[in-house]
Amino acid sequence: MRNRRMEYFTIGLIVGAVGGIVAGLLFAPESGAQMRRRLANEALHVADVARTIAERAEQTAEMVGERVDHYLGRDEQVAWQKVREIREGVQRYSRTVMSS
Repeated sequence: MRNRRMEYFTIGLIVGAVGGIVAGLLFAPESGAQMRRRLANEALHVADVARTIAERAEQTAEMVGERVDHYLGRDEQVAWQKVREIREGVQRYSRTVMSS
C-alpha cells in the first residue's frame, strides 16, 4: 500500500515538473533564439555543477574507502593477535596440565 502511494507521488511529481517546464517555455517573455541561448547556458552551468559534485563524491568515496580499509585491516590485526594469545594460553594450560 505504501509503495503504491510512493509510486503515484513520484509519477505526479514527474508529470508536474514536465508540465511546469512546458508551461514556462510556452509563456516565456523571451523569443525562441534567446530562450534557446539561455537554456544552453543554464545547461552548461548545470553540467559544471554536476561535474563538480561528481568529483567531490569521488574524492569522498576514495577517502571513505581508505578509512574502511584501514579500520578493517586494523581489526584483522587485532583478531590475529587475539588468536595468537589464545593459542599461547592453550599451550601454557596444556603444559601445566601435563606436568601435574
